[in-house]
Amino acid sequence: MEEKEQLTPQTENTAAEVAPKAAENVSPAAENNAVSAVAAPAAEAVTPETKVEEKAEAPKAEAPATKVEEKTATAEAQPTPAPAQEAAPKAETPAPKTEEKSAVAEKPAAEKPATAEQPAAAAPAAPRPARPAAPRPAAKPAEPAKNEVKAEVVASKELHDKMAALKAEGYTFLENLTGVDWGEEGMGVVYTVSNADTFEMKHIKAVAESKEEPYLDSVCDLWDIANFYEREVYDFYGIKFLNHPDMRRIFLREDWVGHPFRKDDKPEEHNEEIAVGDEPISDLAVCYTLNQDGTLNKTETPLFAEDDYVINLGPQHPSTHGVLHFRTRIDGETITKIDPHLGYIHRGIEKISEELTYPQTLALTDRMDYLGAMQNRHALCACIEQAMGVEVSDRVQVIRTIMDELQRIDSHLLFFSCLCQDMGATTAFLYGFRDRELILDIFEETCGGRLILNYNMIGGLAYDIHPNFQKRVKEFIVTMRKNLQEYDDIFTGNVIFQTRAKGVGIITKEQAISFGCTGGTGRASGWSNDLRKHRPYAAYDRVEFNEVVRTEGDSFARYMIRLDEIRESLHIIEQLIDNIPEGNFAEKMKPVIKLPAGCYYSAVEGSRGILGVYLESRGDKFPYRLHYRATGLPLVAVMDTACRGNMIADLITIGGTIDYVVPDIDR
Repeated sequence: MEEKEQLTPQTENTAAEVAPKAAENVSPAAENNAVSAVAAPAAEAVTPETKVEEKAEAPKAEAPATKVEEKTATAEAQPTPAPAQEAAPKAETPAPKTEEKSAVAEKPAAEKPATAEQPAAAAPAAPRPARPAAPRPAAKPAEPAKNEVKAEVVASKELHDKMAALKAEGYTFLENLTGVDWGEEGMGVVYTVSNADTFEMKHIKAVAESKEEPYLDSVCDLWDIANFYEREVYDFYGIKFLNHPDMRRIFLREDWVGHPFRKDDKPEEHNEEIAVGDEPISDLAVCYTLNQDGTLNKTETPLFAEDDYVINLGPQHPSTHGVLHFRTRIDGETITKIDPHLGYIHRGIEKISEELTYPQTLALTDRMDYLGAMQNRHALCACIEQAMGVEVSDRVQVIRTIMDELQRIDSHLLFFSCLCQDMGATTAFLYGFRDRELILDIFEETCGGRLILNYNMIGGLAYDIHPNFQKRVKEFIVTMRKNLQEYDDIFTGNVIFQTRAKGVGIITKEQAISFGCTGGTGRASGWSNDLRKHRPYAAYDRVEFNEVVRTEGDSFARYMIRLDEIRESLHIIEQLIDNIPEGNFAEKMKPVIKLPAGCYYSAVEGSRGILGVYLESRGDKFPYRLHYRATGLPLVAVMDTACRGNMIADLITIGGTIDYVVPDIDR
């Protein structure tokens, strides 16, 4: 025991004397030998003999501060007990930087430190030089996005001829029309036209020659829906469409100054924060034509004659299904003209989206068609995911399909209930709301919402399905099929309803295509336009269902279409509910989502028709332009055509069966 006490200070001194030398012996070559494979030749040159010479020649004062010195200083300040000698064998495989210290620690405590005349223990063999890393294979060029828009650029003077030629080729459906301010490039429009039979799309881009006073040729003589679409572009961008018969604002107040979607517009400088007073309503339809000298000629035509009898239906009428104003000219009780006045709840959703990140834009989709919240989000998420090249799991695709169909049933049940209430059938109204509650309970248990759902997210879903989801959905299928018979017994077969619906509000197939009336309204007129069949997405390509099409085109046909679609939606859900695959319910996404620069377009089959999303990106985390093809705007546009020649009481039946939702129209 005494011998150990005497040897302990010697051991400490030995470590203290050798440590600086050991630190010096860790030459840059040796350090690189442990760190980098590039310095392998230098490491091979460090032999045991050179290490001993370096020990003898290196001065102690010039030793750089290293981690070994720090450990030695700590050892001097706090002496360690003698049993530390027994722990020395643990350092048999030291790290390259501390090999000399380990060699000293392995010797008996009584030995003197190694010197130049007394060679130290043999150093471990130098590590083999590492092979140079194989070069990374060249990255494959990114594949173009499935939904990327490659628009054909057409000179403004050739626009009308080009669009007329496309219509003659079979592109008879004007699916979308988007105004854009491209900055220095100018302002213009992107047209999306589709073949009404195959739904093959083509995109045309036209830029106005002047940004100070932009104008383009109107195509409303080719497609009836262009009347409303072009008025929307004029309202937001100030682009005038030549030969358009009614170039008035459509959403903003008539006394609004400026065009808010232009990048250089400053509405706060010219408009009151809160408008005071009644909104002026213009009775003059404005038409612009081009003079020979290149200037614009403006003519105004009265919408109504002085002796016309015009009544106001809305904006506070419950049967307009929202804050919608129909100025209706009648002859006795026969409707001769309807002038829809929109924008009472315009919220600027598309403009606000230009200052939101992509995940933030999702929240606004639920507030458009609140009876198609699942489908609205699905459309935007699919557009962003396809633009990024993100593939969601098969589980997500199946769940999204089920949710979309539950949302469709939810919407059609409210359609049935409100139509019954409008026509005085209160009992049927309560039946519809009774069954709709079952769907809302499933939504609430899954995502916490009943109307504003917040379920679809970029890359998947916000939550996985609830453990009770499959059980409750299967119970609902059984209940709903049984209750549909009650609907037929109490309302469908009612002679009063059939008299008020059959032959009333007829829309022909040609009119439905020209106005872009998709969904049940178009299919009731004989137009097969279901995107689930023509452009399958999600899991619709793996299920069997019938696209319900009728040919009568009247209010009764539109009513029957919705009830039959409920049955088909139940059939779709039934095929998927027990076949939900395993997998992630959400893919891992970056915290900041940026889309590649470009233009993208995606669409889904909403509850009321085709819901399209046009998105233009400049590579930022905000969309440069985000436009929605609202399902309801064509449905309101066709009201004048559908109601002419019918009675004033028939307007309630026609509007109820056309089935528009005002927040979707105004956005």
